Amino acid sequence: MIRRNQAIKIIPAVAAAFALAACTGGDETPVSPPPSGINSPGGGGSVTETPPPVESSAAPEQSFPTERPQTDSFELMTADGYQQKTATLQQGEGFSLYVFEGFSFDAASGRLTLTDNTDYYVDIERLSADDDLESIRKSAEQELKKFGTVSEHSGELVEHPLGYAELYLQSTGEDGIRDYIVWEAEEGDRYLFRLRNPKGEEASAFAGPTWITLSTVRGE
Repeated sequence: MIRRNQAIKIIPAVAAAFALAACTGGDETPVSPPPSGINSPGGGGSVTETPPPVESSAAPEQSFPTERPQTDSFELMTADGYQQKTATLQQGEGFSLYVFEGFSFDAASGRLTLTDNTDYYVDIERLSADDDLESIRKSAEQELKKFGTVSEHSGELVEHPLGYAELYLQSTGEDGIRDYIVWEAEEGDRYLFRLRNPKGEEASAFAGPTWITLSTVRGE
């Protein structure tokens, strides 16, 4: 989940990634006044007194914004150290995410790419409640074995923007790095990330912003 101002764990052979970063309302309900007909102490009939209404406040109700800002700022490691970088909100099929300058996102395919080199990409897919984790694992293992040695990093991802992954398989080979990740967003939706990070000078420039972007994925 985005975790601003958080450093990134070095997953084996992965370039470092970086961290991120109510309205209340109350109802005022008048309390019903006591019965009328209070007798005055001096005789001569009765005087009806109506005390002023007493007000009480109900417990405040929390409300949450339904829309995300069109831009947001995140801390990224650059050649000049940590810097605040602005990303723009973009819409996918059933989800939104923040995309940094230098990256392109295709909503129809769910693919995020490095604009100047589309060999660097990650495919984003929103999973349904019926998708079985073990079936996904078997498919991932078969796919990743084609590219190199497969290692697993499922579970807690220390100092990593994603924080935790139900499934995290990675292959490392001559082609570079490929990741196969099942991740759950804060609202409970699950996503499949299939990442390709070839060997090359753009590898670190791709990895850092990509991890931050993936941690901003939210259902729509």
